[in-house]
Amino acid sequence: MNNDLEKKSAMHWSQLLLIVLFTIIVTMAGTYWFLKTYYFSSSFKPVALNAKEERTLGAKLQAIGFDLNISTSRANDKNDHEIDKDGFLKPEQYSEKNARREIGFTERELNALLAKNTDLAQKLAIDLADNMVSAKLLVPLEEDFPVLGGKTLRVNAGIGMAYQSQKPVIILKGVSIMGIPIPNAWLGGLKNLDLVSEFGVDPGFWQSFAAGVEDIQVADGQINIKLKE
Repeated sequence: MNNDLEKKSAMHWSQLLLIVLFTIIVTMAGTYWFLKTYYFSSSFKPVALNAKEERTLGAKLQAIGFDLNISTSRANDKNDHEIDKDGFLKPEQYSEKNARREIGFTERELNALLAKNTDLAQKLAIDLADNMVSAKLLVPLEEDFPVLGGKTLRVNAGIGMAYQSQKPVIILKGVSIMGIPIPNAWLGGLKNLDLVSEFGVDPGFWQSFAAGVEDIQVADGQINIKLKE
């Protein structure tokens, strides 16, 4: 009878040990998956515009003097129209007549611009929602960085953006690292403050910025900015 009790006790402890080991393995696997998915992220997939979107973006950029998609031969042909027969740039009288004062981009266009000739497309992504501009940034850490060496940190930030009471409103909604919101004190107390109202009273960047903006509209997937004369 004692032998039976000893056998049952041995089986009980062996089963308990297996259960504990299984629980540890599952927990470790789940933790690894969670960290890899939400914290230590891989690169983003760059946004690829279709032909119609490319043409629309190209027209917007050309309107403000940029042409990122132009080939070298086409660029030379285009520049030839601005060069005189002596090889000098043709003079041109300055005029603001019919000048565009509005610029607008879709969320896809902004993220596609990041993919043009930079590696930011795989590290930075922009989201546009109602009165909100959000950014997601992946920060690769050096191999010799303590504990997290070789990993990639996820940083998120949100900025409220609108136009109210005849002035732009820019509000830092917050910053998080690895999904953990940074305390307001660490952000210099700037969280949820209207930066234009707070710093636009005195001469400087924010005052000049506010004085030059006539309207800002941020909606789901779209941002439009209108400048003053």
